Amino acid sequence: MKFTRLNRSLLLMAAAMLTITACKRGHDNPGTQYAPNMYEPVGYEPYKQEEGFKTPYTDKGTKGTALWLPVKGTVSRRNYNTGFGEGDTTTKDLMIYNIPADSIEISERALVNPVPLTEKTLAEGKEYYTRFCQHCHGETGKGDGLVAAQYKGVPNYGGMSGMKEGHIFHVITHGRGRMWPHGSQITPEDRWKIVHYVRKLQTGG
Repeated sequence: MKFTRLNRSLLLMAAAMLTITACKRGHDNPGTQYAPNMYEPVGYEPYKQEEGFKTPYTDKGTKGTALWLPVKGTVSRRNYNTGFGEGDTTTKDLMIYNIPADSIEISERALVNPVPLTEKTLAEGKEYYTRFCQHCHGETGKGDGLVAAQYKGVPNYGGMSGMKEGHIFHVITHGRGRMWPHGSQITPEDRWKIVHYVRKLQTGG
């Protein structure tokens, strides 16, 4: 009986000591970390050259580098081949667009849509128009989208049949007036497809 009471007393004292010790700990102390490598990761230098690093791809494995180049095609580039007009180099690499935002007149004179007008590209242009443009410009291009009701000033394409392709592409890219630029959201190729569809809306097609 005395032994049991002693055990109980020891347990109570141990619990009291643990409680008192825990109360003294500050709020910034995380306590015991059972997996410290999950909280305190080792800091690596990603671009550090490791001496003696060997690779079978350089100098027959006797000397190599830890700084390998990315796999070809994994880095997005603004200059790329569209694949339109097989055998005709004039339709290659026309997706670069460096005309400044304040030079819309140049785009009107110089730009011609490099994307062929086909049922497929027109259907894709309609899809992108629905996704990015319809909420302001409306389903038929009359400037009666849901956002336009609050935004005001959205043009009606019906009276703009003379607007050139380069002008439309430039405005989609850089924006104009209250329209925000979409160059970072839509690829150049897809912008040209939208131009095809906008032209169709302009002519009432």
